[in-house]
Amino acid sequence: MDNQRKFIIILVLFLTIVMVGVYGYSSLLGVSFIDALYMTAITISTVGYQEVAEMTDAAKIFTIGIIVSGLGIAGYGLTSLVALFFEGELKDAWRKRRMESRINSLKDHYIVCGAGEVGHTVIEQFLANELPFVVIEKTEVRAQELKEEGVLVIKDDATSEDALRKAHIKEAKAIICSLATDADNVFTVLTARELNKEIYIIAKAIEKNARSKLKKAGANNTISPNEIGGRRMAAMIIRPSVISFLDIITQADDVILDLEEVQICSNSDLKGLKLREAKIPERTGLIVLAIKKFGDSKIRFNPKSEEVLNEGDTMIVLGRGEQVDILKKIACDDYRVAIL
Repeated sequence: MDNQRKFIIILVLFLTIVMVGVYGYSSLLGVSFIDALYMTAITISTVGYQEVAEMTDAAKIFTIGIIVSGLGIAGYGLTSLVALFFEGELKDAWRKRRMESRINSLKDHYIVCGAGEVGHTVIEQFLANELPFVVIEKTEVRAQELKEEGVLVIKDDATSEDALRKAHIKEAKAIICSLATDADNVFTVLTARELNKEIYIIAKAIEKNARSKLKKAGANNTISPNEIGGRRMAAMIIRPSVISFLDIITQADDVILDLEEVQICSNSDLKGLKLREAKIPERTGLIVLAIKKFGDSKIRFNPKSEEVLNEGDTMIVLGRGEQVDILKKIACDDYRVAIL
């Protein structure tokens, strides 16, 4: 039973008991309407004021019935109000304050603008990798669904400056613009870049000419789901063996293999070593597929064993999550990890 219907029933019951009381006292005591209403009020409220006429046995029995009925309705109404307060508004207010507190504590996090089909996939990946992020979604139903799933959500329009500020864009590491239209994505990219000059921006492109507009607006990279989907479908026809290999290599023997990037820190024992000297496959079980040198935009695939690893270089590796964790430890700690 919804709250509105419940309170209508309580109101009807209360008015009914009042009318019955007025009619009963008028008939039994022979008093006026005002006196009968007065008797009904002091009886229901049990305040104990003096009766307006001499009480007969019938009037006393009737009064007992009014008291029991009135207290029952009052108790039911009070219980309903308390339940509504604690289970409704209070619970929602507590959840809202808790979510706002968690959002306010975010730092070096990610912002997802739009929780449509593309945004939903991004959210699933972020949850799977336990990354800190917040979603900006203006649709009430979708925002509520995400809240129930435990996702940090700001119900607002991602194109507005206020919404991005609520998401703490100045402290964010990256933002993904996956809104429904190119115009909204362009506007969000412009606003995000204005608020944070250093943030990394990825935007969804729908139309063919949207990519250049998003780049001019300030996006670091653009993704066209339609184009990627079309290329993959064509590749499954043209190069089916290659696609099958790519599908298998990421899920071999029920063991999920991920492509990850690991950056070499200043205190790493890998700094200054040649790739063959680092012995990454022996120490971690990972395959080093490529290296991106610090300050260089190009990626060197299948690096040579004589490639020297320096601070800031990024290695792209293939392997299991726990193996990647070992390499990240080696890449950023100043002590050596034993060979596996």
